[in-house]
Amino acid sequence: TARASAGPIFKGVCKQFSRSQGHGFITPENGTEDIFVHVSDIEGEYVPVEGDEVTYKVCPIPPKNQKFQAVEVVLTNLAPHTKHETWSG
Repeated sequence: TARASAGPIFKGVCKQFSRSQGHGFITPENGTEDIFVHVSDIEGEYVPVEGDEVTYKVCPIPPKNQKFQAVEVVLTNLAPHTKHETWSG
């Protein structure tokens, strides 16, 4: 998104993601608190699962902009021995 395009790229691991609810959380590599991710901000063909390694950028959540969410989320390493669904199937 334009809100995060100039920001740094972070690394983390998918802590939890609910396809039915359309959101989940990433545990950042740097040890900060878990960050929210919305389904619309995930790029690529696979639905994330616990243990997937990801890269992402962050942007403030309106209207108060006091908390942050992950955007431009890319799965970089799929968790081994785990079934991964695609968005289409």
